[in-house]
Amino acid sequence: MQILIDEARLSSELETLATLTHVEPAANGTAVTRVVFSEDDLKARSWLKGLASKEGFSVREDAVGNTFIRWEGTEPELPAVATGSHIDAIPHAGMYDGTVGVLGGLEAMRALKRSGMKLRRSIELVLLTSEEPTRFGIGCLGSRLLSGALDPARADDLKDLTGEEGSTLATARKAAGFTGPLAATRLPAGHYHSWIELHIEQGPLLEREELRLGIVTSIAAPASYRYTIEGLGGHAGALLMPDRKDALCAAAEMILSLEKHALATGAIDTVATVGTCEVYPGAVNSVPSKVVLQIDLRDTELERREGVIRAVRWDRDEIQRRRGVTVCEELINADSPAQSAPPVVALLKEICTESATPYRTMVSRAYHDSLFMARIAPVAMIFIPCHQGVSHRPDEYAKPEDIALGAHVLAEALARLASEPGSAG
Repeated sequence: MQILIDEARLSSELETLATLTHVEPAANGTAVTRVVFSEDDLKARSWLKGLASKEGFSVREDAVGNTFIRWEGTEPELPAVATGSHIDAIPHAGMYDGTVGVLGGLEAMRALKRSGMKLRRSIELVLLTSEEPTRFGIGCLGSRLLSGALDPARADDLKDLTGEEGSTLATARKAAGFTGPLAATRLPAGHYHSWIELHIEQGPLLEREELRLGIVTSIAAPASYRYTIEGLGGHAGALLMPDRKDALCAAAEMILSLEKHALATGAIDTVATVGTCEVYPGAVNSVPSKVVLQIDLRDTELERREGVIRAVRWDRDEIQRRRGVTVCEELINADSPAQSAPPVVALLKEICTESATPYRTMVSRAYHDSLFMARIAPVAMIFIPCHQGVSHRPDEYAKPEDIALGAHVLAEALARLASEPGSAG
């Protein structure tokens, strides 16, 4: 049976979803701000549920707002095949990040239903809550809870960074109508037969190589650290150079140490970033007494990532001795990389080969909900190109024909996986 993706409807729905925002129009592209549990987010959720119900799919939600849209198979007792992504967006972002996977997944399900196929396994589209860390300071909140990667009590205590003082995830989710214990959100290993997420690449490789599809074989994961360097402040004119314990100079050496050791791995998949640098007291005529650095270190290999931070710590100890400063390291968060399931990757390759669709296997250097879904199901991801690799900006753009192709390959894969008999793959 032929699977036909309605490209025009999918594009129209992406454009409609992009209007559910309150943000100043961008000079270039479409600006979207949709923070989880905001008025815009709740409107978008309601609109999506309406689309699903109109199609005859069942809808349920859990205590953190993860939304499950299900097309029942002929053997509903079997583990379902699943797909999904997110619709929340950081401030002044674009209209394709996450949304392509949600609306593309919905269209894939509709296309399979239109084709008249009768599939053994149910297919479930999951709208995952708060992939972005904007409101609660931690990304992939919904998938972390589903997979058991985040303690429910700790999650409910997460501070609401955008709300009133004392506001937490617990108060925000309940105000949005999502009640009940977070512990009930966790799904057991094997709950899903398999999981595939459709997403824009958020990098330049596919466009650069003139390819329309990427098949993700592994997902890098970050470790986040906070370094607080304390020295001795003083008057910029009166404190003599030999007497100084300049915290900013020490911080500069720490930054360069991180860069040096990330490069020294020789692996393109090792990336390290110092994204913030807070200098105290922050006056041009005062020697810095304290600096706080925020570090993001990512890799597809956990041991290689840990090797970088061990080398940085050796340099840290030497810098402390030589400069007379103290450097305090605080681990904020560390996740393990994930590997795609070889059988699911092989199936995606087979579908591309059969349709003569050029593709490449690739690593996801940005992390996604699939990183955590890999704890409870065999996963893979499908990437489509985005213009110049731009993402998290209003000029983020993916071609309608590429989105439709990604949805078509997703639909083909979901159909074949949902036709498999027996136990979880």
